[in-house]
Amino acid sequence: MQLKTSLKPNVQPLSPERPTRITIARGDGIGGEIMDATLSILEAAGARLEYDEIRIGRQVYLEGHSSGISPEAWEVLRRNRAFLKGPITTPQGGGYKSLNVTIRKAMGLYANVRPCRAYTPYVESNFPDMDLVVVRENEEDLYAGIEHRQTTEVVQCLKLVSRPGCERVIRYAFEYARAYGRRKVTCMTKDNIMKHTDGLFHEVFDEVAREYPDIQSDHYIIDIGAALLSARPDQFDVVVTLNLYGDIISDITALVAGSVGLGGSANIGDNIAMFEAIHGSAPDIAGKGVANPSGLVHAACMMLTHIGQAKVAERILNALLRTLEDGIHTDDLYNEAYTRHRASTEEFTRAVIERLGQEPEKLKPALLGDAAKPIEVKVQPGKRSNKQLVGVDVFLDWADGRRDPGELGRVLEELAGQQLQLKMITNRGVKVYPNGFPETFCTDHWRCRFVSGDSRVKPMGNGMAYTAQVPYDEVVALLQRLADAGLNFIKIENLYEIDGERAYSLGQGE
Repeated sequence: MQLKTSLKPNVQPLSPERPTRITIARGDGIGGEIMDATLSILEAAGARLEYDEIRIGRQVYLEGHSSGISPEAWEVLRRNRAFLKGPITTPQGGGYKSLNVTIRKAMGLYANVRPCRAYTPYVESNFPDMDLVVVRENEEDLYAGIEHRQTTEVVQCLKLVSRPGCERVIRYAFEYARAYGRRKVTCMTKDNIMKHTDGLFHEVFDEVAREYPDIQSDHYIIDIGAALLSARPDQFDVVVTLNLYGDIISDITALVAGSVGLGGSANIGDNIAMFEAIHGSAPDIAGKGVANPSGLVHAACMMLTHIGQAKVAERILNALLRTLEDGIHTDDLYNEAYTRHRASTEEFTRAVIERLGQEPEKLKPALLGDAAKPIEVKVQPGKRSNKQLVGVDVFLDWADGRRDPGELGRVLEELAGQQLQLKMITNRGVKVYPNGFPETFCTDHWRCRFVSGDSRVKPMGNGMAYTAQVPYDEVVALLQRLADAGLNFIKIENLYEIDGERAYSLGQGE
């Protein structure tokens, strides 16, 4: 098949408006090739943009910047409202931080948005009606990256979830559904196990959902939810979830749809947003002229919508769909039944530009409508809670003798003092003292729970009850006694009752 070489799009000129200045970064591997292709399409479509370019990625890492971005680049990011980013390569070895995580957290990009639709039959998928969006919390959860090695045998990773963090991303998901005319928002958590962290996310979801009676809402435990996304994705519309789960299921949905290479994503904050393809830098095909720019083109269209140029984005997306229909495919999308021309990156780019102003004939066309309005989310500050210290968990590094929980328990009973009492000892979350099971495997990492020696329960005005309050100086005194006895405490976690409710988890078997 012969391709035309004209780059003139079949579109009417747009009315002149002041261009938006954005930041771009080509990145590594195929990043430069697909960025050039994307910018050519944006220019031909009439996008009103100006560019500031920064350097990121492998070479910047190797120059001594551990997060892959130089200090002066931050000012450019702050100055502009949007950042179109190419894929990067992180060098092998320790000491290199994730550039994406660094930018997301430093710039407050709280929501990761990944649309995912099927393009059957032109891209093979078992689910031709699949058209969903994953909205992932982007700053908290286990991706806070707070890890410690606590003993010879045990390491920990802290899972941090905040009410404002939950509310922002959940509100964004509902506002996104409303802006794009979507019918349902589904929450996915593991709150049957993590009742406080994931439980908070689910609780806030239910609260926010009541404010959007025009949008359906439901909830799945993440394991069955992920299974359903792979088996029946067409029953979902917008999915909102925590950071780690969202990272996993967004890759599942992209693969189920038929091609990770077509996907784009947005990272949304209050003042700046970052847009990128979901695939990596593909160094094995870099420089060969065969890379598919569609993922970054999709990301650029999300960017255009975000900055109020949705009509331009709609025109580009429809030209891209028409190109797929016409059988002009890059090597990664080659299909013997539907590919009429196996196109290079440059040829594919030309084909999209030539089809600007056209719509697909078989695939559902892009209709962005009211989505031209940027989505704004406002979270009201919460009120301060009534917090009472009712105990303390002391974590010990203890591997003496046979690691007998009974032996440790007897020592701690004597050291508890008059105002505290040892309630239990757990190992990896399972109660091993008192009345533990000899079959339970124990490491050198022990959680020892101390509560008030006053076992009385005192009523509160709201009808709730709480354990007697523990003076903080008693906790300090306990730690001193443990140290004097030669016990190596690693850390403590205070036990609180907040507004009359227990604000800590029970041990398994407690």
